Amino acid sequence: MTPDLARLRNGACPCLSGEQYHDCCGRFHRGDAHAPTAAQLMRSRYSAFAVLDPEYLLRTWHSSTRPTSMDLDSDMQWRRLDIISTVNGGPLDTTGTVEFAAHYRLDGERGVQREVSRFVRENKRWFYVDGDVR
Repeated sequence: MTPDLARLRNGACPCLSGEQYHDCCGRFHRGDAHAPTAAQLMRSRYSAFAVLDPEYLLRTWHSSTRPTSMDLDSDMQWRRLDIISTVNGGPLDTTGTVEFAAHYRLDGERGVQREVSRFVRENKRWFYVDGDVR
């Protein structure tokens, strides 16, 4: 693990919840808990991109749309996540959408990925289905 990733994993959570990574998204990444809402799953998936955890991303991707593998770019620096809106996606819902803006830096350039992501809850667990990039 690079020093930057070690610092990130031992410090504040990349999802900007204000909690420590270990107690926030880290518990989902380790498999100690499952995200209770679609928005929390979105936050934990964003954090998985930030800490380079493709296994978690694949585990939380619905089987109907999940790729067989994925490579993450270690040069991509995820800086901030803004949740713009959510529709449904609560603990008792079966579907939900989360609109977000993920801010990043790559090769010295700043960028923003905007997306409306769709989620489904099966067997009391939320899964990412797909998203429309804006």
